[in-house]
Amino acid sequence: MNETLALTAVALASAALVLPAAKRRLELSIAKHPSLTGHARMAKRVAALLPGYAYDAERFFNSDQAPAEAVSRRRAALQKLAQQLGDRHARSLALTRQAADGLSDLQFTSAYRVPFQYSPYLRKHLQVASFVQRADGVTVTDLDGRTFYDLTGSYGVNVFGHDFYRQVMAEATARASSHGVLLGSYHPAVAFNVERLRQISGLDEVSFHMSGTEAVMQAVRLARYHTRKTHLVRFCGAYHGWWEDVQPGPGNPVKPRDTYTLKEMDADTLRVLRTRTDIACVLVNPLQGLHPNSAAPGDSSLVDSSRRAGFDRSAYTAWLQELRTVCTERGIVLIFDEVFMGFRLALGGAQAYFGVRADMVTYGKTLGGGLPVGVVCGRRALMKRYREDRPADICFARGTFNAHPMVMCAMQVFLERLDSPAVQAVYDGLDARWNARAAQLNQQLLAADVPVQVANISSVWTLFYTQPARYNWMLQFYLRAHGLALSWVGTGRLVFSLDYSDNDFREVAHRIVAACKEMQADGWWWHDPRRTNQTIRRGILRELLAQRF
Repeated sequence: MNETLALTAVALASAALVLPAAKRRLELSIAKHPSLTGHARMAKRVAALLPGYAYDAERFFNSDQAPAEAVSRRRAALQKLAQQLGDRHARSLALTRQAADGLSDLQFTSAYRVPFQYSPYLRKHLQVASFVQRADGVTVTDLDGRTFYDLTGSYGVNVFGHDFYRQVMAEATARASSHGVLLGSYHPAVAFNVERLRQISGLDEVSFHMSGTEAVMQAVRLARYHTRKTHLVRFCGAYHGWWEDVQPGPGNPVKPRDTYTLKEMDADTLRVLRTRTDIACVLVNPLQGLHPNSAAPGDSSLVDSSRRAGFDRSAYTAWLQELRTVCTERGIVLIFDEVFMGFRLALGGAQAYFGVRADMVTYGKTLGGGLPVGVVCGRRALMKRYREDRPADICFARGTFNAHPMVMCAMQVFLERLDSPAVQAVYDGLDARWNARAAQLNQQLLAADVPVQVANISSVWTLFYTQPARYNWMLQFYLRAHGLALSWVGTGRLVFSLDYSDNDFREVAHRIVAACKEMQADGWWWHDPRRTNQTIRRGILRELLAQRF
């Protein structure tokens, strides 16, 4: 009897220990997004099993079983596009081909402009140039003298227009010339920058780094150092650099270790934050408000038309307020990663735009005035890198080129110009202006009867497609033929600089509509009413299984 009681007691004690842990593990699983984007380990397994295959010429033009007439139009259209782009941009294309042989970045972006099944055939027959010789205002000009309206935004750097940054860099060069490449000692610009960034961020201290990725790395490292906790929380689809396992799933050879990827704008996530004891910090990328829980919308993923986007400022503000409350309650460091969006939404960044104060903020891109930079601003208690009572317990972070005199001078000029009347005027009515432009273009697209719409968060836009189709990714090449420069992710992200005038925008809108109408006339949007996004995905799954087995 005593032995039975003892065993029962042991069993109950074990259950008391195991059940709460199992409950927390279940809550964590529920808080992950049900897609592969929310399950990094599963995504890596699926990526490892995914077979590589390519469509031949027949399948390339007829992957949706279109009638012969539509397929014929597509063949002629691709040949015409290739001829146009080849003739107009011969010098730019020649240098691109030359450089690609030794430049791995070009090889990668060329391969992943479109879904992989179409990529080999397309690269053989339709090439895109990657070189330009100058930038002016809202345009860029290639080596052949062809001018494009710039919708690349220089990956977020270009907030105020090319002329703005050229002037900033020129003035910075003059200011830094006497300092040369002296490193270790600080240029006086550093003191100005620190004080101004403290005012803008509302935080106590500042540290400088060479890139936005480095800034985020240091912010997380400091959060772990001061909380003595191991894990960070990021939200499904968000990007915070390619380091460690912070970019989980395909594209990262490192297995998930200390990163939880959870659903954004979801009560299940708040429950996890309230109950776990190992979370040091939460990373927020404000850009995700445009497409919560979805990965960056590159055209390489456009196998159907399921991509959607839409920004609800009130809902996203309410979410950030809830997040702020929970992080405060639990002693979790809330980090706003404003590397991409900083100074684009408002003079005070996302904190000012949403009215939510973070514990740490990272900046980069535009803050360097056209030069590479990363910045961490944080509360004093979180920025300290050492402990007085334990001299060997430090949080080391240094870099040879941190606070480089040229970069610091460019940052100073940038920050000075933020206070100018001309720049201040840019922020007046900013949301209303860009929302009205998006609505205007959407009306024009509806009137043209093409299956395309736009969604935006201020001046950052994405195109999505309203009719099931396999060839939406072709639009990026039509847009280029109509004189619009896009980044390699294609129509997934259009980034306008804030100096676009109404006349500039009208011309861009006209070209977008014209490109869509031409693409439709060329047969790429032929549609079988029986075909849905779901049936398209099922068909692709059958292809994958056939190739695999």
